[in-house]
Amino acid sequence: MNRETALHRFLETDPDDVGCEQAMEFLNTYVEVVAADAAASERYPGIAAHLKACGPCSEDFDGLLAAIVDQTP
Repeated sequence: MNRETALHRFLETDPDDVGCEQAMEFLNTYVEVVAADAAASERYPGIAAHLKACGPCSEDFDGLLAAIVDQTP
């Protein structure tokens, strides 16, 4: 990645993005809210913004959600 691309990517970062550390701290709660269809992105906009921007955290979210949905009767 060149410097211009890195700068462009940084400048496009959503100011609501809470970052990996905070997103991971509350990811289990966010997943439960999503699974309950309770407007998680409205309740946790910073986590929603982060998951849109961060591939690794988004993959963790997808895995946790799949595990919860698979266990739901």
